Amino acid sequence: MANAHKHRQRVIRGADDQLWEDLDAATQTAGTDRSAVTRQFWEWYVGRPGARTPERPASSAEKTA
Repeated sequence: MANAHKHRQRVIRGADDQLWEDLDAATQTAGTDRSAVTRQFWEWYVGRPGARTPERPASSAEKTA
């Protein structure tokens, strides 16, 4: 099947549209994507060996400070 996903999709509830757009912009700035950052955070959160928190790009407020 051409449209079948390799991995089962997960849903995150409670994220408003602005948060979703901000996350998308931040991951693009960092040269990655929402899925990769989410996986990195989850791996760190559950304590997988070698897992680290994702790198966070500077916010616009931090860039002007």
